[in-house]
Amino acid sequence: MSVLPLVFTSGWASGINAYAVVLLFGVFGATGLTDEVPESLQRTDVLVAAAVLFLCEAVADKIPYVDSIWDSVHTVIRPVAGAVVGALLAGQSGSLPELAAGAIGGSTALLSHFVKAGTRLAVNTSPEPFSNIGLSLAEDLGVAALVTFAVFHPVAAAVIAAVLLVAGLAILFFLAKQIRRGWRRWAQRREEKRLAAVGTRPRAPGPPDDGSDHF
Repeated sequence: MSVLPLVFTSGWASGINAYAVVLLFGVFGATGLTDEVPESLQRTDVLVAAAVLFLCEAVADKIPYVDSIWDSVHTVIRPVAGAVVGALLAGQSGSLPELAAGAIGGSTALLSHFVKAGTRLAVNTSPEPFSNIGLSLAEDLGVAALVTFAVFHPVAAAVIAAVLLVAGLAILFFLAKQIRRGWRRWAQRREEKRLAAVGTRPRAPGPPDDGSDHF
C-alpha cells in the first residue's frame, strides 16, 4: 500500500505538534509496532531530543500569549519537520518519491500550523487561561490518537486528518475578527514590555560637577 495516507496524516499532526509526531513514530518503530518508520527516527538521541522538546511545548502551549510566541517561532520548524518526516517515511516504504512526500508533508503541516496558530490568537482574546489549557490538551491527545491510528489504519486516519484540516480552515475564516483582535493584543503586550524595558534602563551619567560656575 502507498505510504501517501501516512505522510498526509503525519504532515497534519506535525503542524500541530511536530515533536510528538517524531517521538511517537520513533517509539512505534523502536518497539516493532510498525516497519514503516526509518531507523533515523528510532535513534536514542532523536527520541531524547523529541521528548525534551515535547515537554517544553507541553508547558509553553498552555500559557496565554506564550503559546502564540511559541507558534511564531515554529512557523518554519513545523512545516520543515512535516516535510522531513514525510520524506523519511517515503524513503522507508519506496512507494512514493521522497520529494513528493516531503512536499505533501510540509504543505499539510504548514496549513495545520496556520489553523493552530490562528485559533490560539482567537482564544487569547479570552481573559481566562482555562481555554488555552483545554485546547492544548485536546490537541496533544488528538495528535497522539490520530498518529497511533494512522500506524494501523492509514487510509481512515488520512480521511479524518483531511476532515479536521478543512474544518479548521473553515473555523479560521469565521474567527478572523477574533484573530485580528488577538494579534493586536499580542502586539500591544510586546510594545508595553519593550517600553517598560526601556524605562528601567539606567540613564547615562552627566559630566561631574567640579563646583565651578559656567557661563
